[in-house]
Amino acid sequence: MVATAAGVSVPTVSKVLNGRDAVGPETRRRVQDALEATGYQRRARSEPRKVGLVDFVITELDTAWASELLRGAEQEAYRLGARLVLTVTHDRQANPREWLTSIASRPTDGVVLVGSGTQHLGAARLRTIDAPFVVVDQVGGFDKDIPTIGATNWAGGFAATEHLIDLGHRRIGMITGPDGVPCSMERLDGYRAALRRAGLPVDEALIRPGDFYPESGRRGAADLLDLREPPTAVFAASDQQAAGVYEEVHARGLRVPDDLSVVGFDDTEVCEWTTPKLTTIRQPLAQMAMLAVRNVLEAEHPAEEPLRLELSTSLVIRDSTAAPSETSSKQS
Repeated sequence: MVATAAGVSVPTVSKVLNGRDAVGPETRRRVQDALEATGYQRRARSEPRKVGLVDFVITELDTAWASELLRGAEQEAYRLGARLVLTVTHDRQANPREWLTSIASRPTDGVVLVGSGTQHLGAARLRTIDAPFVVVDQVGGFDKDIPTIGATNWAGGFAATEHLIDLGHRRIGMITGPDGVPCSMERLDGYRAALRRAGLPVDEALIRPGDFYPESGRRGAADLLDLREPPTAVFAASDQQAAGVYEEVHARGLRVPDDLSVVGFDDTEVCEWTTPKLTTIRQPLAQMAMLAVRNVLEAEHPAEEPLRLELSTSLVIRDSTAAPSETSSKQS
């Protein structure tokens, strides 16, 4: 036995084998000599056995974008012969310790975390779990060594605004996402860049804050329509906010797109149920989740470079945008 031959304890042999520093030079030499003399060979670690489970962590399920992500994740897990273990954190400010401890306490083939601004700590601590993980990064701002799958938010904001400019709109409002969140800022930057490219002024009075939810869309629309010179079109940073814009327009006895053209962002099922159907920027949510699940299930060895994917957004034209009417043009 190596420990007996070296005259040390078993934990000391373990420390030498694992390269730890808490062993003196002479003791380390004796252990190494004993390892060589006894012909000790360390058993190679076997590949972890697959258990057929993928953890899917998301803040909420009561939104259309969450349903799209879950649908894509479930389809890909089923295709690859695995099942999803769903964790809903509910509170956007929740401390990740509880669900991280739960995941770390049982076998899993991988973890997919739907990113939000308050989950960066959780993503960093996922490194402590002995399984592959990927962040579906809708929000942006994760460290470069965190594997992420996101979308081209700046290009989407630019395309939405350019579409309205091409229709002839010159006063275009925007209702942003949460302040300080990278994806919100990227969509806003795309909006501003499209205006500048067209030689139009960026009027800060036409920009209203939001949080991606319908009520903020309605508040923003109310503020914009109350302006002395209201916009003839609005770009909302999410489909849910666009639905809130619709509510305010209809409450005032106005019509989309006759009195106000509207563009959303995400391309969720909301777009097909609004009247008229919503023009929007497609963010490939289901595909993002599918790729995340595929990546963690097919990962065999640590990647030399962490996964950093940005999937393309695209403009989907429906019925909520049109050239400004003579009436709305005169009002603006």
